[in-house]
Amino acid sequence: MNRLVRLIAFFVSTIFIISCKSEAKKQEEVLQKQSELDSIALIYDPKNFDPRVDEFMQKLHKRSGFNGNVLVAKKGKIIYQNSFGWADYLHKDSLHIDSKFELASVSKPMTALAVLQLIDKGKVGIDQLVSDFFPGFPYEGVTVRQLLTHRSGMPNYVYFVDKIWPDRKMGMSNTDAINLLIEHKPGRYGKPDGRFHYNNSNYMMLGAIVEKVSGQDFDTYMQENVFKPAGMKKTAALSRVKYDKIPTDVIGHDRVWRRSVVQDYLDGPLGDKGIYSTVKDMYLLDRALKEGRLLKPELLDSAYVPRSDAKRGVFSYGYGWRMFTSGKEKIVYHTGWWHGFKNLYVRDLTNDVTIVLLSNMVNGSLNQLDELYKILEMPILRQNAYDANGGFVEH
Repeated sequence: MNRLVRLIAFFVSTIFIISCKSEAKKQEEVLQKQSELDSIALIYDPKNFDPRVDEFMQKLHKRSGFNGNVLVAKKGKIIYQNSFGWADYLHKDSLHIDSKFELASVSKPMTALAVLQLIDKGKVGIDQLVSDFFPGFPYEGVTVRQLLTHRSGMPNYVYFVDKIWPDRKMGMSNTDAINLLIEHKPGRYGKPDGRFHYNNSNYMMLGAIVEKVSGQDFDTYMQENVFKPAGMKKTAALSRVKYDKIPTDVIGHDRVWRRSVVQDYLDGPLGDKGIYSTVKDMYLLDRALKEGRLLKPELLDSAYVPRSDAKRGVFSYGYGWRMFTSGKEKIVYHTGWWHGFKNLYVRDLTNDVTIVLLSNMVNGSLNQLDELYKILEMPILRQNAYDANGGFVEH
């Protein structure tokens, strides 16, 4: 009898191992096939080239001072890509199309994506209290949903820690920032689930929740669950906690070339910023989202629902995305502004248009895009200024 039991156990375990190997092989084949498709998608066919976009971008570079990389895709095909200017003015290093930029707040949609993945897996609740993850968290009633929509009322750690952090050259971690909030309890901006207030603390906290729940550092989780499945081979979340100096050839410049921006302790926290990427990888992210590779459609669609106090019913904020809605037109996008980098990532969900503009010169060039929107037959995103935390000021 015992021998029979052992034989059954042996056969069951053998079948299980074969099944696991077969599933792993199948998954590997799927990833390989997707990698091949992503590589094909990145091929820039000159037949798709739009000279009107080139003419516009040349003017934006020469007249408005745009310095950076651009990629425009329509109906799944790249119709324009180019590089303009310097990666590092001091050394006269030219940009190239695979140059990596600090995405600044364009990191936020990806942080939100990671959180929604964990919600889908049942590891995080959309209305779960932040205090469940971080005992001693001093702001009662703050939930994951409120962090995602910038309605937590939390103070902004970026401003609060400025006079407290002892060494501006030593990277601060998300945990460091949270511990300072717990220790000093700075006053909050408002009640939880009150008015919309764009605030980096919300996404710094979400980055910390991803680490706490997954048991992985933020970059490792993102590599395994977002970047790799999307084919984003040149993308990473980089922190001053890990590096004395974040390894990047693209230097941020503040309005004039002689003022390059030096990394400091605030280049440590991740989630609100800190992802470095290329225009091509951001295009692949758009494709992966459209194809449902990163999140099931119903959950992804929930990220595109207006959840902030929209201005005149047009501009609003969902889960990690700013959005523009007018009639049947729906555009989701995000802006970014941090340490000499100024970026814009636009996804026209109605007309299937993707625009990626990554810049390492902080100036007003990204506010001069009306003509580009007209060329692409899109509604005009006329928001005239950035706020201090990486988003356009809402009008």
